[in-house]
Amino acid sequence: MLDLNFVRDNLDAVRRALESRNFPTDSLDTFANLDATRRRVIGEADKINQIRNASSKEIGALMQAGRRDEAEAKKSEVAGLKDKQAELEKLRDEADAAMREVLINLPNIPAEDVPVGADETANKEIRRWGEPRKFDFEPKDHVDLGTALGILDLERATKIAGSRFAILNGAGARLERALVNFMLEVHTTEHGYTETLPPYLVNRDTLFGTNQLPKFEEDLFHTTDERRFALIPTAEVPVTNYFSGEILDAADLPKFFAAYTMCFRSEAGSYGRDTRGLIRQHQFEKVELVKLCTPETSESEHEKLTANAERILQLLGLPYRTVVLSTGDMGFGARKTYDIEVWLPSQQTYREISSCSNCGDFQARRMNTRFRRGGAKPEFVHTLNGSGLAVGRTWIAVLENYQQADGSVVIPEILRPYMNALTEIKNL
Repeated sequence: MLDLNFVRDNLDAVRRALESRNFPTDSLDTFANLDATRRRVIGEADKINQIRNASSKEIGALMQAGRRDEAEAKKSEVAGLKDKQAELEKLRDEADAAMREVLINLPNIPAEDVPVGADETANKEIRRWGEPRKFDFEPKDHVDLGTALGILDLERATKIAGSRFAILNGAGARLERALVNFMLEVHTTEHGYTETLPPYLVNRDTLFGTNQLPKFEEDLFHTTDERRFALIPTAEVPVTNYFSGEILDAADLPKFFAAYTMCFRSEAGSYGRDTRGLIRQHQFEKVELVKLCTPETSESEHEKLTANAERILQLLGLPYRTVVLSTGDMGFGARKTYDIEVWLPSQQTYREISSCSNCGDFQARRMNTRFRRGGAKPEFVHTLNGSGLAVGRTWIAVLENYQQADGSVVIPEILRPYMNALTEIKNL
């Protein structure tokens, strides 16, 4: 959530920032009108309070002088002012609530170096790693490979649950588990993250903190009882909220967390997109990276987090590119985002496998997560998150990039210790 005083003092700049994100700016007019109303009623209430204070002193003096009738007349006169002041305070509170509602629904302000553009066509590639493999045969996609190898069953998953679900069997399930263990080990032993295993169900305050609510409610799976839990769409939600409502010591920052979880998304609005295979599922696995840090370190920590996610692809020998998202393609809470896209031979293109975002203090304001330097006034932390990586999409990339002409799949050498020394997946 944006800072009220910042929006008030920089209304034109905020308007330009929202326009760069293709976000309607009508709400800023509402905000300005509410702010004007709030200032007016506060001014009027202050004047009445001054009059009441002066009248109280005058009444006291009259009573002391024995002029009781005059004192009672003055009390009657002031009584009306008390009611007026209460009415003004109610108007102030209503304006405060309405201004907060406006702020809740405004996206983050993009960082100055984010490319301005309407959509993904304005994203800017900043680096590539690895050369896509040149096949001497027509490469298959992961669905044909996995189905033929008996490690992927989409048909029975649809029978059991519905579309956008999958069953992994045998070496396919083991490969998924190997990728999870490999990612967690690299991030915890090489990159300094603390492994954490959070709840998969969270409450509405938690969803508000990481800006899933109110904007993205339709993309959540909810319980139907009075507790109104929702299944997490990403581990970012519970892990970033770990210190919600708390004040940390500056000496304890930064904090790094790596969490493996299932993720659940209704994929509202994505009908017809990526309907084949594992690219876009209702249930999928992810290793999520989350950082909480001081404002002055968040940019460097963002670069490091992105490099940590890229390192997984490098160790797996999977070609990728990294792009910085434009203002029109960034997520609601991000001030800057890098997407890492892995090469998929079947599509002859790069597809997103990780999105690494710096949210600044946007989420921290919603969660009220702060830190204190010595005896100074508390400040909001900066929060960062990114996939390290999306496990299912990594599974896809391994199958497609390491496939052989006979339909078998070579296991990347670095994964073999996690696969009980299995070197390839093949039909028996």
